[in-house]
Amino acid sequence: MTSTPDDTPRAAAAATAGSPDGRVQQDELLQRVVQGAHETIDRLADRAAPHVSRLHDGVHDAQERLHAKADALRETGDEWTESLRETVREHPIAAIATALAVGVLIARLTR
Repeated sequence: MTSTPDDTPRAAAAATAGSPDGRVQQDELLQRVVQGAHETIDRLADRAAPHVSRLHDGVHDAQERLHAKADALRETGDEWTESLRETVREHPIAAIATALAVGVLIARLTR
């Protein structure tokens, strides 16, 4: 069966829009379309909810691991800094000589 432009719901609504019954039919059609859209959106939301929850949990776990790693790295940096300070306090002349040698090396490399 072939459809003609007059077979569409819009065409049917437009054809009867002038009468009071036509307005009621338009309202009923619109209500059915809106209800169908709501049901479809609800089904999609129900299907997506577990995936969104799993994604949220994964992001939360990754965030906790990242914070733990950042804290560990911060502690390691603090330990290295303190170790370097102690070494400089114990051997100040060697620290100055090392800094001078590194400075000269960098100057020659960048020349």
